[in-house]
Amino acid sequence: MIIVPENKIGDLMTRADSFAAVEKVFASMAKGSAYNFPVIREAIGHADALYGFKSGFDRSELVLGLKSGGFWPGNMEKGLTNHQSTVFLFDADTGKCKAVVGGNLLTALRTAAASAVSIKYLAPKGAKVLGMIGAGHQSAFQMRAAAEQRDFEKVIGWNVDPAMLSRLEETAAEIGLPFEAVDLDRLGAEADTIITITSSFDAILMDAQVTGGTHIACMGTDTKGKQEVDAALVGRATVFTDEVAQSISIGEAQHAVANGVLKEADIAQIGAVINGDHPGRTSDDELTLFDGTGVGLQDLAVADAVVKRAVEAGVAVEVDF
Repeated sequence: MIIVPENKIGDLMTRADSFAAVEKVFASMAKGSAYNFPVIREAIGHADALYGFKSGFDRSELVLGLKSGGFWPGNMEKGLTNHQSTVFLFDADTGKCKAVVGGNLLTALRTAAASAVSIKYLAPKGAKVLGMIGAGHQSAFQMRAAAEQRDFEKVIGWNVDPAMLSRLEETAAEIGLPFEAVDLDRLGAEADTIITITSSFDAILMDAQVTGGTHIACMGTDTKGKQEVDAALVGRATVFTDEVAQSISIGEAQHAVANGVLKEADIAQIGAVINGDHPGRTSDDELTLFDGTGVGLQDLAVADAVVKRAVEAGVAVEVDF
């Protein structure tokens, strides 16, 4: 069995590799050659933590496994990221565990890659203003990945705690873009590409605030009850997702479907756009929305890629298990 420790991931996995792995597995999902198993996610009654499993199987790549982990809200005070996870990969022919991979950085990279894939295929071609809602740990990964998909001229951002906006400002400076803190009215009106990456249980961005041709990547809603944008806004958009079943049950679309402003049949897989089976955006003034719920196959795809790189680089730890 191969072990790839968390502290080796940063030297092995690039944003480009993550993007390629996620793009490929989304395409496989839409073709029906890769599928996710039902998600388990529960409050454990200790440390206010949410813990669960995401798993799946990609027949085309023979990648089988699961990610185990969750969200511990008090971790920042302990010098740890709030999200903690580990990926386990199994031999598809025998069921034997073949790899254990640190999942924290990989989760951040694959989540950012998912929104970047949606921007590549759905954002207006001439998009110039990137709007960021949320300034937590994941926001920097999101911004860096998004900036590689369009020639943005500036970044504007909002966060419930304005003191945290320094993370967005510093990240924007790192990639050579000016940053401005704005209110939500300005963000919705000026940004032609918006990423929401929060843990909110109440709508933040409202329908009336978004005008013109815009692409929204909703990346924070992954649990029943969570919500980042107004259900009416979701209902007005052309909606795409990683997996429809998760979108309507634990994703951003759950509220719009429950309110009757969106039908399950109206939600398309982003993989269908990648494969050329769906046109994606059809006009410059269209509102598109990607409901990035986060699927187990994303984790397995990036973990499989990093295991191969670790073996090639000679840094994989092999144990008899």
